[in-house]
Amino acid sequence: MNNSPPETHQTLNHKNMNPKVNFFFNEAKQWKKEFEKLRTIALSTELVEDLKWGCPCYTYEGKNIFLIHGFKEYCALLFFKGALMKDPDHILIQQSKNVQAARQIRFTDVKQINDVEQVLRAYMFEAVEIEESGAKVEMKKTKEFEMAEEFQNKLDENPALQKAFKALTPGRQRAYLLHFSSAKQSKTREARIEKCIPQIMEGIGLKD
Repeated sequence: MNNSPPETHQTLNHKNMNPKVNFFFNEAKQWKKEFEKLRTIALSTELVEDLKWGCPCYTYEGKNIFLIHGFKEYCALLFFKGALMKDPDHILIQQSKNVQAARQIRFTDVKQINDVEQVLRAYMFEAVEIEESGAKVEMKKTKEFEMAEEFQNKLDENPALQKAFKALTPGRQRAYLLHFSSAKQSKTREARIEKCIPQIMEGIGLKD
């Protein structure tokens, strides 16, 4: 892939446009113009458009580079390995302290996108270079994640539950820990834990 961003605006790359993604743009009730502009920029590269997690996702040699998604307050590009990017313009945002690899660039109107179009294209090319290099984000180990006190108490009281939890894959363990600790109130944490105990005992992940 050409490793330097083009200096002039490129036209939409219809070769890489994926018809199954069109509904996302056609049916958007919010951020429609912003989504379309981001798509134009994405398809001016050599990246291939796909649909993943219900969002337009742009890939290079089958590897996910970034996607376009929207929320009530903003729309965004989400770079899957954004934590490894240099970010000279200081525009990458970590969604929450628990998000390890991905980073967003957020927008609330088309003008914001137009103003940084060349920057966005440069970031896209850098993201591809990172993927080509084989670099990986060093993920936190499960023991480094916050353990809700209410869940620790359950593990201490119930050896069978502790054994079942330890038998889960690290990814499933982390998903449960994040789910429990993200609740602000103890009552909510306890309710989440009680609801999930049967799944844990059966060796089932939070989203399986």
